[in-house]
Amino acid sequence: MNTPGMRRARTLARRLTGKDILPTQDQIDAFCADMFTADPVAERFVDEVFYGDIGPVEGRAMLKKALAEGLSSIENPPPSMVALFEEFESVPDWVDPEVVEAGARIWRRWGTMLFSVAGGITLEMYTEAAVATPLSLAGGYAGDNALRRFLETARFWIDVSEPGALLTPGSTGRATAMMVRVMHVSVRRRVAEHPEWDTSKWGIPISQSYMMMTLLGGSVAPALALWTTGIQTTRSEIYDLIAFQRYLGHVVGVRSRWYPQTISDSLRLLALVSVARSHDAGDHGAELITSFPKAFAARDGHTGVRRLREVYNGGVYAAYARLFMFPQTYRRYEMPSAFPWLLWVLGRVPLIAGVELARRVPPIGRVHERWMRWHRESWYRAQMDGREAEFDASGALRR
Repeated sequence: MNTPGMRRARTLARRLTGKDILPTQDQIDAFCADMFTADPVAERFVDEVFYGDIGPVEGRAMLKKALAEGLSSIENPPPSMVALFEEFESVPDWVDPEVVEAGARIWRRWGTMLFSVAGGITLEMYTEAAVATPLSLAGGYAGDNALRRFLETARFWIDVSEPGALLTPGSTGRATAMMVRVMHVSVRRRVAEHPEWDTSKWGIPISQSYMMMTLLGGSVAPALALWTTGIQTTRSEIYDLIAFQRYLGHVVGVRSRWYPQTISDSLRLLALVSVARSHDAGDHGAELITSFPKAFAARDGHTGVRRLREVYNGGVYAAYARLFMFPQTYRRYEMPSAFPWLLWVLGRVPLIAGVELARRVPPIGRVHERWMRWHRESWYRAQMDGREAEFDASGALRR
């Protein structure tokens, strides 16, 4: 941040706009402090229940029952569980249900394109050891497991953006969010204890700061990136996304000291993280980056419609990786060829843009949303091939 080039860029930005291109010092300090902050309420629950007398199997069953039937269905719930559900079921004063639902509607409208853009832009952060090490150790997004874990994440995205899901007690979306929150505790605990993790350099695994970054990865960043594909998300819609992601973060345990509530603040935080990148993930990051597009490649022995679907998915996800990664990052890794699929992705931009214009007519918009919801669920089921998402990180680390 103190390089001559960055100082000149910041000075020029202040002269032209009166604003800095990076967050304020107070905001930077808050972001850095949150790298050493986890999720204490969920941590206490996991300590008392999963690692206590109840144990992980019975504790998981008890949690699922409480999520489906309410905490009152649990006889004498542990104090930490009571505290967790009090926080989980409270709705902050800053939540506007209509705005949150408007943001969720945008995710539904994006359909499977959310999966494509989120997967592609996330690859950029796999160059950072603070991000790559937990994922590499847990093994979910590496090697042959990459598709399975990505599909679990897609299930999370689908569930939390279903109509009314985040604000409806007992909904599948809220249950999925809680299971992800508890899963993060388990991963955080085991990675922090591993000799490869350096707390002094990277803070706490899956810290408040990095959880908040995933929220930007579901709002401002994809909304802007998807313009390259023809999907048009307006300024007001991006603000709906920011509000939706902020409340989603609250549900999964994000309690950051500072949350960027404007597009400009979000872009400043993204700029800060970009200039602070160290590209220190090494082989672990390379494995994660190359595993993602390869996960969609056609499998040996598959034939017919199934193989055609796999060939198509493998091609377009290779194209999305090429489209959404910085060229200098993409060139460093052995990625599958993006051609001719990149031409297909770019060639259909006018068609998608036309659909985007048409869906602004309310009746067409409602039909479009129903279609996109059906398509993302159909795509997910085809990829899962009869399996179900588990959101369970109780297994041992890979090394």
